[in-house]
Amino acid sequence: MVNEEFGQLFICGGCNAKIGPGNLSNLLEQLPKNEDPRLLVGFDSTDDAGVIKISEEMALIQTLDFFPTMVSDPYLFGQIAATNALSDVYAMGGDVLSAMNIVCFPEEMDLGILGEILRGGSEKVAEAGAILVGGHSIHDAAPKYGLSVTGTVHPQKILRNNGAQVGDVLVLTKPLGVGIITTAFSVAETTEEAFQKAVKSMTTLNKKAADYIRQRAVHGCTDVTGFGLLGHLVEMMNEKCSAVLTVSQVPYIEEAYECAKELLVTAGGQRNRNYLSEQIAFQCEDFALEEILFDPQTSGGLLVSLPADEADYLIKEMALGGLEGTIIGEVIERQEKTVYVKEEEELIWKK
Repeated sequence: MVNEEFGQLFICGGCNAKIGPGNLSNLLEQLPKNEDPRLLVGFDSTDDAGVIKISEEMALIQTLDFFPTMVSDPYLFGQIAATNALSDVYAMGGDVLSAMNIVCFPEEMDLGILGEILRGGSEKVAEAGAILVGGHSIHDAAPKYGLSVTGTVHPQKILRNNGAQVGDVLVLTKPLGVGIITTAFSVAETTEEAFQKAVKSMTTLNKKAADYIRQRAVHGCTDVTGFGLLGHLVEMMNEKCSAVLTVSQVPYIEEAYECAKELLVTAGGQRNRNYLSEQIAFQCEDFALEEILFDPQTSGGLLVSLPADEADYLIKEMALGGLEGTIIGEVIERQEKTVYVKEEEELIWKK
């Protein structure tokens, strides 16, 4: 349901509204570190959520995510924002336990619009098998919505984002390009069909993909959101590893490429490009594909680093479950750059 009043408030929405990685990391470095031994994962890492040990058998995952709208349908916005917020728990290898609404809403706007946002969000929380336990709301100039989410995980089964090992391959579980598509659609520069492809991706929970991933010997996992594929891939690499991406293998919404060729790109993508420029080596000449790799993803897929034989099993199992998983590159010994992007490359593990 398109709402004209709601649609007039389009701004830099979704994960495109995220503060750039450079500015954010500089701020976090100034905060005092927590030395509590119960804190298994904190903000001093680049992981997707915090993890606190409760017992030898259980740890709590805590995360939150909210943003302004990038669509003109409030119900759809609620679905997308909730799906995105829940994803961090799946990226850490956990199960969602509960969620709380975070709401910013204009005082003069019809409360029926807010009701639609909350309805969309609550349906995704229920689909995740979680309990919606309340929330908090304030007045603001533009609607913003998301969730504070609590999950559970065994302390020995946490999926960190920086455990990649040389010889691993990289698997991506959703296509890229949703930031470019939603931006272009908001100014009537792409098709309804392209927008619906983006909607399908943004409203698909990562729960099912995560269930398959947890059955494999995974070394690293994250979800691809505001920092784009390249930003989150850089975070996954450690002092021993670099990554090689083969762009011909990277899945993306076809229309996003055409939009990028016409310079219909995102502000968030340019922030990502500027911050990551010294860490990425492009060994192909394709500006549109570069933009897709930098594009902020709202409710993006999971990016997994795991051994090649495990990846084969994972992709086959996902396919049987109606999901797509794609090998997009591999992890190599540390080089001068963190990520190398190539147009065509025979992956080492296939030789």
